[in-house]
Amino acid sequence: MAGDIDVVVVGGGYAGVMAANRLTQRGDVSVTLVNPRPTFVHRVRLHQLVGGTDPAVVDYEEVLAKGVRLVVDSVARIDAAGRGVELADGGVVGYDYLVYAVGSGSADPGVLGAAEFAYPLASLEEVQRLLPVLDAASASAMVTVVGGGPLGIETAAELAEQGRRVTLVCGGVLGPYLHARGRRSVAKHLAVLGVTVVEGSDAKVTAVTRDAVRLADGRELSSAVTIWTAGFGVPDLAACSGLSTDALGRLLTDETLTSVDDERIVAAGDSAAPSGLPLRMSCLYAMPMGARAADTVLSRLAGVRPEPLNQTFGAQCISLGRNAGVFQFANKSDIAVALHIDGRLGAKMKEGVCKGIPKHLSEEAHKPGGYKLHRMKGGAGRRKALEAMAVETPAAQS
Repeated sequence: MAGDIDVVVVGGGYAGVMAANRLTQRGDVSVTLVNPRPTFVHRVRLHQLVGGTDPAVVDYEEVLAKGVRLVVDSVARIDAAGRGVELADGGVVGYDYLVYAVGSGSADPGVLGAAEFAYPLASLEEVQRLLPVLDAASASAMVTVVGGGPLGIETAAELAEQGRRVTLVCGGVLGPYLHARGRRSVAKHLAVLGVTVVEGSDAKVTAVTRDAVRLADGRELSSAVTIWTAGFGVPDLAACSGLSTDALGRLLTDETLTSVDDERIVAAGDSAAPSGLPLRMSCLYAMPMGARAADTVLSRLAGVRPEPLNQTFGAQCISLGRNAGVFQFANKSDIAVALHIDGRLGAKMKEGVCKGIPKHLSEEAHKPGGYKLHRMKGGAGRRKALEAMAVETPAAQS
């Protein structure tokens, strides 16, 4: 039955699907999900698509509630005043509330030659562009992966496990989120796989050519295929629509994820900047934020005050090929601690997480409102950071 209240969710990733599913709790709400692809991209498996061990896509039928209408198109502009989203094909979808969950993608490298000769990996289409290049390269050809975060580490490991010659260029420390113990474990496993790790400030990439990568200290590394995983950016949709954003382009919201410009717009996932203090870009935070964004809309419809963010847990899991991994634990402020699990058990834990993500989404699709992880008690670290910001802001403006 069609509802009287129209909610449009822009973006069909982890946050957007969670929000869309959760919004189907009310029979008087019609939910439309606008996404540029007809399938759900399981983004945390993109490195496996590079390695040929997983397709990294899931049919929306498996994770999206049947009551959600899927529109396969891109949003060109949000007309906040007119409460409508303008689609790339020229159509317009009206809304009473909008969930902004456009996610993140590859950032502009800002490095000479990188746009022309390096292959970014933040989206399905970027990986699909890389695959034939890898297939055409000889097995002995040197592959350089730029970026020491999870995607870079995982991609380097997958390719090395295939027998590829791989150099991982960090331009800083390997695994910057990790505790020193976890970092040593990652380095050990990469060494076993034969990955050459180049790290440190002198290892920042200054230029990319067709067959080489140049570093800040003047070194030039031979590279038949250069893969770029350093840094993420967000779409400029919010800024182009006249909405307030942070310096990176994330939509500025309050702690209920409501836009500072319009209470009819809420945001979730990588493209949200609550209180100007955005959470770490990750699936770990995207799904709880999607649930929180939906709850904010549902609270307003019920005439009650929405609850604020209460993100309480942190961790990072990294696969190192198919037989090893590192599960890094963290405190409630999302700072890594000494405890980590590695080796085969670490790999099993990472695989468990990857399998659990679509399961969470599917469960919410079949029983909306059942997801509870965003309601875990905690958040003291964030509250302290917000209090510190409140103290500093007047001084900065004086």
